[in-house]
Amino acid sequence: MEFAWTPEHRAFRQRLRDVLAANLPDNWPVVSNGYDNGSDASVAFSRKFCPILAEEGLLIPHWPKENGGGGLDAFHHWILGEEMWGVGEPRAYQYMSINWVGPAIIKFGTPEQQAEHLPRICGGTISYCQGFSEPGAGSDLAALRTRAEPTGDGRYIVNGQKIWTSAASFADACILLARTGAERHAGISMFIVPMDLPGITVRVIPGMQGERAMHEVFFDDVEVGPECLLGTENGGWKVATEVLANERIGVPRYALTWRGFNKALEHLRLDGRLENAAIRARAARCEAALKAARLAALGVINARIHHRPADVSVNVARYAAVWADRQVVEFLGDFAGDLLFYDVDAVVTAAYKRATSIGIGAGAAEVQLNLVSRNLLQMPRGNA
Repeated sequence: MEFAWTPEHRAFRQRLRDVLAANLPDNWPVVSNGYDNGSDASVAFSRKFCPILAEEGLLIPHWPKENGGGGLDAFHHWILGEEMWGVGEPRAYQYMSINWVGPAIIKFGTPEQQAEHLPRICGGTISYCQGFSEPGAGSDLAALRTRAEPTGDGRYIVNGQKIWTSAASFADACILLARTGAERHAGISMFIVPMDLPGITVRVIPGMQGERAMHEVFFDDVEVGPECLLGTENGGWKVATEVLANERIGVPRYALTWRGFNKALEHLRLDGRLENAAIRARAARCEAALKAARLAALGVINARIHHRPADVSVNVARYAAVWADRQVVEFLGDFAGDLLFYDVDAVVTAAYKRATSIGIGAGAAEVQLNLVSRNLLQMPRGNA
């Protein structure tokens, strides 16, 4: 498979770089607290920067024009992601709105929900968090226990806990999976829950990804109306399946890893460490892994452009990205640890911190391997 960017694609990438150059502070690594998407400064900047992208027609280039987008192909979306992630993602967590929340509302939302949410997404003025994982339902999401109890008048009372929820302390709404019926997949519904409703408590989980990268969210007798139900009652798993396909290959997380890896190579070249053949060989493995991850992702995007349904190639591409990041993390730890310890280069440090967590976010690496073994390799299930 061979990909070549068209003149239109290259011009779009240059426009993005021009807008970044005009708007990103010169000391962005310092301002953003080392590319921390959840820092107060990053969140505040994203709320100003996303409307600028919207005005320039660069925020949702791949959405249909009738939904407020630019009507361009999905490669434009991928180019957008590569440029944004390469500079530490100045959209903060608003990329979730564009990548999967908006498409889910377009496909499953009511006209009222579309009228409420889509213009705000298109304008870059709303952000969401994803209330999926729970303490006992991470890799096995269908085991979730958060419950939305129907009251009989179309309303629901939500009780439960979510964990590892990115952006929860500054999101406007939560895309929530909750149980409304029988066990497992058949009794799950999806809701769009405003985060300012009474009964919602958010606690930050400290971690190396950033100040507010992960959270616990508690729902105690939270009352939500019928207007919050996305899709049908007990039909949330269908919505989630589509959401997860978009999320797993929704952003090119490798872009920041690649930039940090290249910056580390600059340091190693200057002080002579790259003269070591073993270090050069490991660096070549990292480069090959990053290129493979990018090609696998582009293959998934190409399939979307041709309207092919999501298949196991999404899981393959997701794991390729995990593998590439792990190769770089191990390389940096083995040969450039001094850069990390002394925080000599903010890009190297940020890339290292982000890459260490890729095997958990957007679907655990082990889950991807299970799906590949079952759906691609047709391997039998092992005995517990």
